[in-house]
Formats: sequence, structure tokens, C-alpha cells
Amino acid sequence: MKQLHPGVMWSFRIGVYFLMLFLFLFGGWFVVPFFTGFIELVLGVSALNGIIIGVLIFILVYIIFTIIIAEIYAHLAYNNWLYEFTEDHLKKESGIIWKKYSNIPYERVQNVDISRGIIARMLGFSTVNVQTAGYSYNPNGGVFSEGYIPGVNMQEAEKIREFLMSKITKKGRNQGL
Repeated sequence: MKQLHPGVMWSFRIGVYFLMLFLFLFGGWFVVPFFTGFIELVLGVSALNGIIIGVLIFILVYIIFTIIIAEIYAHLAYNNWLYEFTEDHLKKESGIIWKKYSNIPYERVQNVDISRGIIARMLGFSTVNVQTAGYSYNPNGGVFSEGYIPGVNMQEAEKIREFLMSKITKKGRNQGL
């Protein structure tokens, strides 16, 4: 099985950074007062100085914690995302805690899209979306493709698209009248 492009680890990291920023902005209002009160008690400083020192220490600890979590997640996500093209189907394996194994038969493939965001263009990888019949609805909201491969080398992405499109057209799809 093939692994993703190493540059996709930055995409995973940035996702964790945005999640942690969101948690900091909305959860920090509840945690910072307790943290600053604890700093005032431990260091024995006045209220205003305790608040300032407490907030600065909390921010520093939170940044270090975020970097550590992002690195761990990026490495685990990268090492656990595998894909393979076999004779009859695309095999995908992903997930850190909950593993997801997918087999997508080529006869269900309807379209193959390649997208490259700004980070992907800078780092030299693409996202391949293999769209299949009847699998674009997500009950949790949004639309996605069953054959989502987030980080593939640009040349490899083009080869994948050509390979899958040739598989689609070889079938003939003699449907209808």
C-alpha cells in the first residue's frame, strides 16, 4: 500500500492548529480565571500581576501543548493513511483510533477530481476525489467523495485520474436505450 505525500503532514498540523485556536478562544474564558487564581495563590502576587502572569503562562503552556498535539496527530495520521489500486478496486485505510477500511470497485466510479489548495501547491501535493454512484451525501452535513485521498504527489494524482478514467471508459457503460 502507498503512503501519502509527506507534505500533507502540514495540512494535518494546520487543522489541529485551527481546532486548538477555536478551543482557546471559546474555552479559554472558562479556564483562564481558574488558572490565574491558582498562579496568584502559588506565587503570592497581587491580583493584577497575578492575572497578567497567569494569562501569559497559560498562553505559553497552551502553545507548547498545541504544538506537541499537532506533531503527534500529524505523524499518526500520516502513518495510518494508506491507499492501493488493485485489479478491481481502490483500497483505502485510514484512522488513528477508529480505523476505516474502504474498497471502492472501479465500476462504481463516476468521476475523478483533483484539487490543490494553496498549501498543497506550495508543498507539491494534490487531493484526489474519486466520486462514486450514490455516495456523496454525508448525514453529518456536507458533501464528500467516498474515494477521498488527501495528499498525493501532483504527477501521481494525474496518473491516478488517467488510470481511473481509462477504467471507466473501458467498461463501456452500455446503460440506457
